[in-house]
Amino acid sequence: MNTKFWSSNKSSAEEEGGPSVEHWEIKPGGMLVQKRNSDVNPSSVSTPTIRVRVKYGSSYHEISISSQASFGELKKKLAAPTGVHHEDQKLIFKNKERDSKDFLDVLRVKDGSKIILVEDVEKKERRLLEMIKDANVRKVTKTLKEINLELSKLQGQVLALEQAASKHDKIEDKDVDVLIEILMSKLIKLDGISAEGDLKQQRRMLVKKVQNYIETLDQVKLQKVKINSSIDGRTKNKTIQDNSRMRNDINFSVRRPVSQKPSKNFESPMVSTKWETFD
Repeated sequence: MNTKFWSSNKSSAEEEGGPSVEHWEIKPGGMLVQKRNSDVNPSSVSTPTIRVRVKYGSSYHEISISSQASFGELKKKLAAPTGVHHEDQKLIFKNKERDSKDFLDVLRVKDGSKIILVEDVEKKERRLLEMIKDANVRKVTKTLKEINLELSKLQGQVLALEQAASKHDKIEDKDVDVLIEILMSKLIKLDGISAEGDLKQQRRMLVKKVQNYIETLDQVKLQKVKINSSIDGRTKNKTIQDNSRMRNDINFSVRRPVSQKPSKNFESPMVSTKWETFD
């Protein structure tokens, strides 16, 4: 930038009774403009209000706005009466689209100036897609948090059953089956979630957690079968032993009379009739 030219402009402005050096600023395009009154001294002088006529389609809208406002501020004022979101608006002034950062007074917008509003369809589509994406992210985030909270509650039940199985305590099949069914429903719900980035990683971690819980419960069921088989085996052996003992007792009572057979030297008395003879 030519500092000599900049210095001479400032000096000439001050000599002519214009604003002092600190009242000037350089815009991004290199244009030298006077600072906004609000930047110099917000309470010094109120800026004038102008009315601009904005055409949208076949309708005209008169908007009252500060003469030192930006086109971005004008867009926000036009959103309500036109129904066009401020991010989807194109404002045409003097046959040229104006940037939202441009100021009305700098571009010589005056009271009664005419501006044309055009809806930017491409911007609208991009904005709607972003809205849908953001809404989906919020929904997925909420769903994953809910599932994670529910799994934290179910974790206690899974650990309790696992400990009971390790202690060979009695476990009801219904308790294990109901818990597995609940976990399977969570797995199906997670499978229906479409996520990207960090949310995708969170979803993967929750799926792994559910799978681990289900595998633990499967091991509990398997251990329960082994325990029951062992108990049934011991019960069966005990029953066989009891039955055998009963049979022995029965056989002993049945054989007792037989064991009292007469010895070989014992001769049973013979009954005979002997008649006496008389002389």
